[in-house]
Amino acid sequence: MKRFLTLLCTTLLLTVALCVTASASDFDAVAEDLSAIGMFRGTGNGFELDRAPTRSEAAIMLVRLYGAEDTAKAAYESGEIKHPFTDVSAFTSPYVAWLYTNGITNGTTATTFGSANKCSAQNYVVFLLRALGYKDGTDFQYADALTFAKEKGFYDAVMFPGDFLRDDLAALTYQALAADMSDGKTYLLDSLVKSGAIDAKAAQPLTEKIEAYRAMTTAMDAMDDDAMDVDMDVKMNMTMTADGETMTVPSAIKGNMKMIMDGANIQMAYTTETTAEGETVKVNMWMKDGYAYVSTSMAGEELKVKYSVEDQMAAINSLSMVDVTAMDVSGLAMLDSVSSRKVGSNTEYTIVIGEGVNSMLAGVMGMLGDETDGLDMHFGKMTATYTVDSKGNMKKVAMNFTASMKIDMPLEDGQAISMSADYDYDMLMTVNATGKAVKITFPDFSGYEEIDPSQMGEAAA
Repeated sequence: MKRFLTLLCTTLLLTVALCVTASASDFDAVAEDLSAIGMFRGTGNGFELDRAPTRSEAAIMLVRLYGAEDTAKAAYESGEIKHPFTDVSAFTSPYVAWLYTNGITNGTTATTFGSANKCSAQNYVVFLLRALGYKDGTDFQYADALTFAKEKGFYDAVMFPGDFLRDDLAALTYQALAADMSDGKTYLLDSLVKSGAIDAKAAQPLTEKIEAYRAMTTAMDAMDDDAMDVDMDVKMNMTMTADGETMTVPSAIKGNMKMIMDGANIQMAYTTETTAEGETVKVNMWMKDGYAYVSTSMAGEELKVKYSVEDQMAAINSLSMVDVTAMDVSGLAMLDSVSSRKVGSNTEYTIVIGEGVNSMLAGVMGMLGDETDGLDMHFGKMTATYTVDSKGNMKKVAMNFTASMKIDMPLEDGQAISMSADYDYDMLMTVNATGKAVKITFPDFSGYEEIDPSQMGEAAA
């Protein structure tokens, strides 16, 4: 399913065609869910999701992931365990002592733990892998921990761009709770509930969400998603404000997208007709051999250009290069809810995507290049319904969401116009074919003028 969702994300980005920037904190709901099961706790200043986590905070979380919090406190109080570090607080000492005694972590020196040092994504992923039962030096090497975690289905770099914050720590923990244990017998949260480390009743909402998501992932695993052919039907209302004036423009977009991902060779054919205020704009775009070819037609005039997209295509391909060998739950932290229902022989899975999608799309756009620098866009919650047949084939994807954008548009005189826009999208994608059944026919590109991608706006004007 991961490659299909990568293609779906690409389609969404092409449809919106705007840059996304992450909000300061995207995983507030995740922190609340973890707090409800005693896994994540705040301070007098709340969850403090917008700052980097410390090694002490990571140590506390790791002991909880082992289900050993009460054991650690009792053993430390009785003197059964201890540590040699002088920079560990009284509150954190039971956790560090338990980890140190069990050989799970060491200090930065013989007498310091580095309690106040920042914990990186790589540091924390190593902790999570240990909690899942994997051994560094045997199952994985420290330097390759992030790649190994991606293979195990709970980490994807595109979800965590920029500095590693407590916000990201919460999201990674959340996804690790849904990941398979190293022995493959169950997943981490279920293991903690069965051991009595987490109360089953408190964990029930999260357990139900995880199991619904795992069921959806399993149902789609059989789908051949290296390629897809989809029809798109989009209704969009856009409300723009510029120079103190506001106007609302409803529009309709109909089109088709075919994409084939064959290693680094990504091929695509993308056609749309957009109708707004009585005018229709036709756009045809193809990607082949590292180039994008774009034909735009409006009011009897046609513009044909081409430009290199080798770097962008390599970035898209890299999102799916690592084979996931375990249950893939790397998008779970972005979901507010997951539900399913039977409709004849098909199953409909409905997911509500929360604010975390902004981090993911920011990461994707950051990898695609700087052609849209200066644009700031934020997505509200998205609701998506996937219709899957009894063989695990995707049949339809229905999605609706809101988005807001701000941009400063430069003028020829050196000044700029500030513009903001609010979008309301309602999109239906019908999957015509996937895998080897997808075929792309390319036209003759001999009449296309090569330009720099930064000139696209000027060419359109």
